[in-house]
Amino acid sequence: MHTVEAMLETYPKDLGDVDRGRLAACIQACYECSQACTACADACLSEDMVADLTTCIRTNLDCADVCATTGAVLSRQTGHDANLARAVLEACAAACKACGDECERHASMHEHCRVCAESCRRCEQSCRDLLATLA
Repeated sequence: MHTVEAMLETYPKDLGDVDRGRLAACIQACYECSQACTACADACLSEDMVADLTTCIRTNLDCADVCATTGAVLSRQTGHDANLARAVLEACAAACKACGDECERHASMHEHCRVCAESCRRCEQSCRDLLATLA
């Protein structure tokens, strides 16, 4: 059991009708994607052709921040606001799509971009899966 799941299990109140499995998977995917995007931006900065990667770096950093924020918002269940949860999930899915698309443009040349694009796709899907249960 991941720490995310364990923490959700310890929550003292009822989580309502939220799908715990999808919630845990989404929180985990958000934090993993945030780390991948941060590491990819850093790796881009060390490439010889860094000037060609400025859009990728910016997109990585934006996605990392949105994913970290989404993971944090979803981790807080007290006084849960479904409208806010939907908004951050939609923003996260959009950021992950944009970052995944950008990283895929460089994936054949930079392995870190390939790994990051895959993480972005997983996070985007996880956000969409959780969104489907909140609608």
